[in-house]
Amino acid sequence: MSTSKLSVQLYTVRELLTEDTAGTLERLAEIGFTQVEPFAFLSFGEKLRDGLSRAGLSAPTTHQGFIGGDLDEVFAAAKELGVETVIDPYVAPERWQTADDVAAIARQLNEAAEVAAKHGVRVGYHNHAHELESTIDGVTALEFFAGRLAPEVVLEVDTYWVTVGGVDPVELLPKLGDRVVALHIKDGPGTTETKDQVAVGQGSLPVEQIIAAAPDALRVIELDDSRGDRFQAVADSFAFLTAKGLA
Repeated sequence: MSTSKLSVQLYTVRELLTEDTAGTLERLAEIGFTQVEPFAFLSFGEKLRDGLSRAGLSAPTTHQGFIGGDLDEVFAAAKELGVETVIDPYVAPERWQTADDVAAIARQLNEAAEVAAKHGVRVGYHNHAHELESTIDGVTALEFFAGRLAPEVVLEVDTYWVTVGGVDPVELLPKLGDRVVALHIKDGPGTTETKDQVAVGQGSLPVEQIIAAAPDALRVIELDDSRGDRFQAVADSFAFLTAKGLA
């Protein structure tokens, strides 16, 4: 098992990954990555499994929508790939507006966790901005949601989208505590325009303070998009975090 705390969300290099899965994974390994975070991993099938093996990479976390889907299929496939945590990456904004709706999402995660445990994996949730923009009972919908999750359900906090949602991730992360097992580390001006995102260390987010607020969490580099070359941004991000002793 890797001792590095760095990973990369493969959505960042989605075009390259689709064109040449094995080759792209090998290029990431050459940068120095030992682990990656796939997205929609079921759609890649054996290409992803074989590519990870060939590049010597592991996938401790993955994004895969599972709420309302075939849970056994997802979790069995995740276990076979060596994934430890399956993270549902998106629940639509309209479901985060009332206490009842948010509690219902939490129940779905809790129920999924019971199925996942049978396969030896766990489940988590990844936020965007809307879970922070909505307030329920005096706290953000994400905090309200976290308070209703079973202990075994975890969170991957996208610190960039927290910022876009108007909340300081440095202040939010301690409130969520040990439930946060992974962070999406991004940089840029904190706008809704994804092309504004840049390599980690080249924007205005307080990356070092963010990581210090959840020091044990996996640090997953991601760019949703960028005006520059995203693969180069991944390499630059890796170099920055390594130079800062944050790898």
